[in-house]
Amino acid sequence: MSYRFVDAQRAEGFPVTMCCEVAQVSTSGFYDWKAHRDGVATVTELADALLVSEIREIHAESDGTYGEPRVTDALGKRGWVVNHKRVERLMRVWGIVGYTPPKKTRTTIPAPNPASDLVGGNFAPGVPDRRWVGDITYIPTWDGWLYLAAVEDLGSRMILGASMADHMRSDLVCDALREACGLRGGDVAGTIFHSDKGSQYTSGDFADLCGDYQILRSVGRTGICWDNAAIESWFATLKKELVYRRTFRTRAEARLAIRAWIAWYNTRRSHSTLNYLTPTEWEDNHYRHSIDHGTKAA
Repeated sequence: MSYRFVDAQRAEGFPVTMCCEVAQVSTSGFYDWKAHRDGVATVTELADALLVSEIREIHAESDGTYGEPRVTDALGKRGWVVNHKRVERLMRVWGIVGYTPPKKTRTTIPAPNPASDLVGGNFAPGVPDRRWVGDITYIPTWDGWLYLAAVEDLGSRMILGASMADHMRSDLVCDALREACGLRGGDVAGTIFHSDKGSQYTSGDFADLCGDYQILRSVGRTGICWDNAAIESWFATLKKELVYRRTFRTRAEARLAIRAWIAWYNTRRSHSTLNYLTPTEWEDNHYRHSIDHGTKAA
């Protein structure tokens, strides 16, 4: 079977030496097989060809995610009696591989001398644009990690800004904050922005941007796991309801899906902490109540 693979790839113009290396056979062995074979496939070769066809079908149905263990299990459910080593060998020879997500990566890199904590554990201000919170998470794609920075309003739980990139430089969090400020029309002076002590949020670029918008910076306390719980909870919801149910082949594909999900989250998804209103409904009610009572919306 390996020699037939080399022969087929050679016919497509690939170098014999490279094909033999991929198939893990010797070049001399291939040429010996080529010289002495009678051109008729053996029973074993035909059986392997049928099995490879079935493996390809199972692999395609899994959206390219199944490796040997799940392929072998699926073959058994389809009535095949086959050893996992044979499946592993055929998948290796024919380049059929499952998806293995990259290792977890660290998104928070502490920086010295960050800003102080201006929130003090009060994460329910009751009004919009009093306190915002931000953080970074990562989304697996076949292209590699897609890093997501988000800005959440702690009053309405609305996601005001989001930025996605293949890096975690300060630009990532700055772009998310710019988007949040733009959504609020730029009039955000006095708003507190709370984050962890990551170097992106304590960078000079981010400090300058907050200064431009007259935003007050606040950082969480070291070792207090719930200090950024609101945005962490939102990331968990995003991953449970979207990311873990999808396989993203490219970063662009993930960006589009996440943008669409954020729009749905803000306008359609009910939130338990908002008495099962959506963030948009909560804000509409807040401003309507302020107008009805002749008060200035906070």
